[in-house]
Amino acid sequence: MLAPCGRIPKVGLAFEFPLPFHNSIHTWLWQGLGLSLLEAEVHQGVVWWLALYVHEDKVTGSQEVQEIRDVNRVVRHEGFNLTEELLSITSFARQLVDQMTLAKAYLVMAKERGSLTLAWELSSQIRNCQRLLSQAAVGGKSISLEEARPVVNKLAQLIYKAQDAHYDIATTITTLRNHIQALEDRVTAANVQLAEFGQIAAEALPKYIHCLNIKLTVNWFSDSRLQKLEEEQRNSPRLLDNNLYHFCVFSDNVLATSVVVNSTVSNADHPQQLVFHVVTDGANYCAMRTWFHMNDFKGCTVEVRNIEEFSWLNASYSPIVKQLLESKMWASYFDRDSQNKEGRFRFLLNHLRFYIPQMLPSLEKVVFLDDDVVVQKDLTPLFSLDMHGNVNGAVETCLEAFHRYYKYLNFSNPLVSSKFDPQACGWSFGMNIFDLIAWKKANLTSKYHYWQEQNSNQMLWKTGTLPPGLLTFYGLTEPLDRRWHVLGLGYDPDIDNRLIESAAVIHFSGYMKPWLKLAISRYKPLWDRYVDYTNVGLQDCFSH
Repeated sequence: MLAPCGRIPKVGLAFEFPLPFHNSIHTWLWQGLGLSLLEAEVHQGVVWWLALYVHEDKVTGSQEVQEIRDVNRVVRHEGFNLTEELLSITSFARQLVDQMTLAKAYLVMAKERGSLTLAWELSSQIRNCQRLLSQAAVGGKSISLEEARPVVNKLAQLIYKAQDAHYDIATTITTLRNHIQALEDRVTAANVQLAEFGQIAAEALPKYIHCLNIKLTVNWFSDSRLQKLEEEQRNSPRLLDNNLYHFCVFSDNVLATSVVVNSTVSNADHPQQLVFHVVTDGANYCAMRTWFHMNDFKGCTVEVRNIEEFSWLNASYSPIVKQLLESKMWASYFDRDSQNKEGRFRFLLNHLRFYIPQMLPSLEKVVFLDDDVVVQKDLTPLFSLDMHGNVNGAVETCLEAFHRYYKYLNFSNPLVSSKFDPQACGWSFGMNIFDLIAWKKANLTSKYHYWQEQNSNQMLWKTGTLPPGLLTFYGLTEPLDRRWHVLGLGYDPDIDNRLIESAAVIHFSGYMKPWLKLAISRYKPLWDRYVDYTNVGLQDCFSH
């Protein structure tokens, strides 16, 4: 008898699973993302004009005018150029800009000292100065003496008043330095928050995919034929046949997994010889099975399993499960609600790559594919590559310095520095060929456990699966030709078209996933071509 979706008999994992919450995430996500971007831009702008006073005791205006020329839009009219006006030592525009910028510095200090009347007066005259400059730019004419004199005189009086009160040069420099440091700290915090929002955006399923999951789950319970097909496939000898080509995908995204499978079989010379082992979570288990039973993928075999089926994946065996059950560890990984168990399962799905021999004990070789890749060429030649005794076949990423080991790991820790070369070449997960016989011989899952235990306090690396992968497969990774796997389509808009066309696998690594609104439009058609937009359920979800 088949177990109901999302509630398999209790085995292995000690926490249950809630229903998805993706349908409510987008409003606050986009608002937060936009506010973070705006805050960072504002802070960086303030830091720019404050910095003008840190390096000079007296503002001369030459550096400032150069900055204004660089950052402001040049407004040209016949016989008039605002940039030339600002550079001219005889123009009133130049004098206005010089005094306005100095006034801004004293405005900051006046607010800090509680001189609110002075601050208000400075702010009022700064606005008058900005109004004159704006009128000159729009009207295409120089500022006259009559226009500039009252503003210049008033600003000069206020600046003298501020200096005479207590804002000497030494105090000014010290105060502004402190302000710059504080603003830089706020910019850093805003950037960290922006990165966090980006990660949430990449992980969150759009409304249309969530809708599709619900429709597919309903179909599973209403169509008995699907359950019969599932029962027959469970006993298929193809799942254990080492003469076939085996792939594994771990994902909670039905549509993304479908694109991986569809693109792989569409470009295979013999798709009937391909077998996919898909592992998902309880919330998406029924939907995933329904999709792959209802759609034909050129005769290949697709097995769908629930992560909760693996009774051996428990806290006594796996350090990562133990750590995820500890709320402090979970909070340190994500800085989110420790009760977000859906996120825990998603995180654990990412770490399943280290347990492939345990999940597929009868297989000898398998190709691992992330759910954000698109396959463009036949991958079966990977299975006949000479691995030279290595376990992991991967594309190296050390053409740039920031992809070497020292960028991922804490080499100030002797546990790392004594065993690894900081200049060792990094490589990428996403498309990997694993020799499972060599893996078991080297006992690499135990080695992975060792490094996870050593990193319980996150002193060796912060987050992610690549750092423990670099440690676990150190000295056991076979470099593949770069054309097997091209990364960056989720963050780099300038990848060479020739590189993309020659790639066997393109990887949307980064936050701009192709199923999200923030996807890079140039690359999205590469993913869309493998989505069946004629599917009635998918069309219904898009229309709502």
